[in-house]
Amino acid sequence: MPALKIIPMLFLFLFQSAAIAEGRAVEEYAPATVDMELKRVSEHVWFVQGVPGIATENQGFISNAGVIVTGAGVVVFDALGTPSLADMLLKKIHAITDEPVVRVIVSHYHADHIYGLQVFEALDAEILAPAGAAAYLESENARERLAERQFTLDPWVNAQTRLVTPSRYLEEGMQFRLGDVDFTVTVVGKAHSDGDLTLYVAPDRVLFSGDIIFEGRVPFLGDSNTRNWVSVLERMEREQLTALVPGHGGVAADPNAAISLTRRYLAYLRQQMGAAVNDFIPFNTAYAETNWSEFEALPAFAEANRRNAYQVYLSLEAELLGE
Repeated sequence: MPALKIIPMLFLFLFQSAAIAEGRAVEEYAPATVDMELKRVSEHVWFVQGVPGIATENQGFISNAGVIVTGAGVVVFDALGTPSLADMLLKKIHAITDEPVVRVIVSHYHADHIYGLQVFEALDAEILAPAGAAAYLESENARERLAERQFTLDPWVNAQTRLVTPSRYLEEGMQFRLGDVDFTVTVVGKAHSDGDLTLYVAPDRVLFSGDIIFEGRVPFLGDSNTRNWVSVLERMEREQLTALVPGHGGVAADPNAAISLTRRYLAYLRQQMGAAVNDFIPFNTAYAETNWSEFEALPAFAEANRRNAYQVYLSLEAELLGE
């Protein structure tokens, strides 16, 4: 057996032996059988790409995760939508390096990005998340979502799957160096979710955007703060990136174009729905009279646009009332 294959297997054996010696159970996960390829983006950066689809398709593998190999440990960005997927990702990591995973940075707390966290928590990796994630973890929605996924994604999400609280919540951004790599974490605040952040890998000029940028498709807004989201994207447009890895979809062929598309879409929603709110035009009328031609050919438009527009309409009503 080649030496490079022996090292990861030895690492796993030593970890499991240590866990047994300390009386800790080594968790086993129903094996995922999806196609997962660890793709190289730059010198230090890799990622795996989920397929487009609803959250319960493809065994839950619909979102992306990043891997940064630093020379002094591995940093993972997002943890995928099931423990089984995270376990598969960990095996992929062991196939390219014998460095341990020492830190996991979570873009935001939505189910398709966090259910794999317990795999990395078991390795004693530090888990960092934006402060707003606490609101999700304390919500009834988080508990209901997990119960639903334990049914719809069984056996990959099951009774042993749990919500993992991060080691640390980040109220503000931070910079750190690990091995040969400098990182910048930017806490966006409430944008796509109750708390979002991005990760910039400085020497490679690669940005992990989480779900605040969707490559070549209409984003799902959820309960997002679109005013703050647009402001963040405007700042990003001024950056000159080598690569942008979104939360869903492939690496942006033109990073600045991907940022611009998402920013233009959100700004247009706010402009059109804002005018309707100011003129007391009912939503159904405003939606029917809006020209959607710039965006209607994009993937996910039919599924997401009306819901997105309604969310923006309601949020702008709240802004007008000062809520």
